[in-house]
Amino acid sequence: MDIVGLGLHFEELTVGRTFKTIGRTITEPDIVNFINCTGMTEVIFTDTEYVREHSDIKGRVAPGALAYTIAEGLLVQSTMQHTGLAFLNMELNILGPVVAGDTIHVECEVIEARLTSKKTRGLVRTRNKIVNQKGETVIEYTPLRMIKCLDPK
Repeated sequence: MDIVGLGLHFEELTVGRTFKTIGRTITEPDIVNFINCTGMTEVIFTDTEYVREHSDIKGRVAPGALAYTIAEGLLVQSTMQHTGLAFLNMELNILGPVVAGDTIHVECEVIEARLTSKKTRGLVRTRNKIVNQKGETVIEYTPLRMIKCLDPK
């Protein structure tokens, strides 16, 4: 019997392959819990009066790190269970704000894939775009991951 929900193996992540995750709405409790857990108590995240008076961003601003980690959770759930071995590197660019009430998903394109010297795992780099409900890319990042190869049968 097949198990559903398992990750993609190296051989399934060929250069040019694209896919997207399901969406997830960012909530006020997500933001409060994240800033309290991480200590990111910057006024732009904790003082709504300050934001109203001094920021061009309208709404309850979420840290970019929160949006990125939720995006990673969406990817782990859909593509890396049992196959993701290591997160090695990334470049991350924040292009726009995420606020409470935004629904984000991740659009991925495989841009690099090569076997390691052990031949039982590969290195895969993707271009990941975190996109909101308006179709705006708010964050783009390019993680390099070590991914398990298919088990020889």
